Amino acid sequence: MRNTPSALVALVAAISIAMSGSVDAAGRAKAAHGSQRASSSAVTKRGGAQSRKSIAAAHARYRALPAIVVPVADPRAVSHDSAAIAREFDGWLAAVGESGGVAGLAATVVKDDKVLLERGVGSADWSTGEPVRGETVFRLASLSKAFAAAMTGLLVEDGRLHWDSKVADMLPAFTLSDVDGAQRLTVQDILSHRVGLPHNTYDTLLEQDEPYELLVDRLKEVPMACPVGACYGYQNIAFSLVGDVVFATTGDFYYHQVEKRLFRPLGMTTATYGRDALESSKSWARPHHHVAGGWTPFVPSEAYYRVAPAAGVNASIRDIEQWLIAQMGGHPDVLSPALLDTLHKPLIETERELRATPWKRGRLKDAQYALGWRIYDYAGETLIFHAGAVQGYRAMIAFLPKYRFGAAMLWNSESGLPAGLMPMLFDRYLGLPEVNWAGIDHDDSSEASGNGTAD
Repeated sequence: MRNTPSALVALVAAISIAMSGSVDAAGRAKAAHGSQRASSSAVTKRGGAQSRKSIAAAHARYRALPAIVVPVADPRAVSHDSAAIAREFDGWLAAVGESGGVAGLAATVVKDDKVLLERGVGSADWSTGEPVRGETVFRLASLSKAFAAAMTGLLVEDGRLHWDSKVADMLPAFTLSDVDGAQRLTVQDILSHRVGLPHNTYDTLLEQDEPYELLVDRLKEVPMACPVGACYGYQNIAFSLVGDVVFATTGDFYYHQVEKRLFRPLGMTTATYGRDALESSKSWARPHHHVAGGWTPFVPSEAYYRVAPAAGVNASIRDIEQWLIAQMGGHPDVLSPALLDTLHKPLIETERELRATPWKRGRLKDAQYALGWRIYDYAGETLIFHAGAVQGYRAMIAFLPKYRFGAAMLWNSESGLPAGLMPMLFDRYLGLPEVNWAGIDHDDSSEASGNGTAD
């Protein structure tokens, strides 16, 4: 491979495969954040102090890590042939499918308003051999958060809500252990994970079938990791308060509003909420466990469907193509340029993201959270990104707003292998030194290296 010492490639590939892939996932975020989860036996003042000490210790460990020289993309090296990049990506997807490293996977590459690639590999159901197609529906897990932010933004544009609207004004029964802080908590704080709670508070109890309504009420028992608005702490329970806010504002169920204001106008014809809707889809991807000789499907878990704004969306890769186009400005009648600017504006530093996986260590110069999106400085270029996972499913979406070039992948097994394909795609497009982040064999074709001006 050009520009990459073979020993480094082997090391990075081994580390990449060993890691669990998606680092920002409903139900699996503890691996990504090294997070503390509040449980029924750890809600004490001492626990709060330990939480703050843990955060400080994590920052200290981060600063002690050796510096990594991140390359800077040269605009003159950006590909002038996006279609060739997409064809090469297609070859990598085929290699992943042939490797048996996933049960099934769907992917897309989009440039401007054009779909360059829509590809399915493997099986939607390993037991029947049903293939993954463009209309096969997957769970999106935490990719759902961007829909919650967009839905809120539409209500802000309507004048029915404000980003700084106080949650307590709309949900008077809601409070936190910091009662004064709870009165200051805004809609924007929720959507940017600035509630002040420890990372992934009560996710474990949600996975144990505790009702969402009970867990929201018990947030008042959790010692704060920091004052409201002062630090980043990734949430699923608290994030889903935005669904209650939408109901309080509109008098309609959150998922009805998203279907009416986003899914239908964007032509996302197979997008839904909930397990019943998933299983009623004409074609849907079963979650799979790895077994000797392959994969075996199992019944989808209900847990994270209970927090619909955080992790409740089902959609096909064909739906996601329209979502990508909209996020890159291609549907201004649905998502206005002004709203997109707000949704994508960085609000809080997420320092640990810089070291979360090998490709992030090698490419990110800065990492922040906006409203339902992660905002990365990817080798000097803005990359808007999110990943997600629930049991048996993984998802990734990312795009370069400057170039209106983006991609998404959905897969139905807990494999980390595909996660490295995304940075490989963006490396190719930006003309960066090649690193085999996914640890796969692929054709090093000069056809797709694409030096010159951007499309």
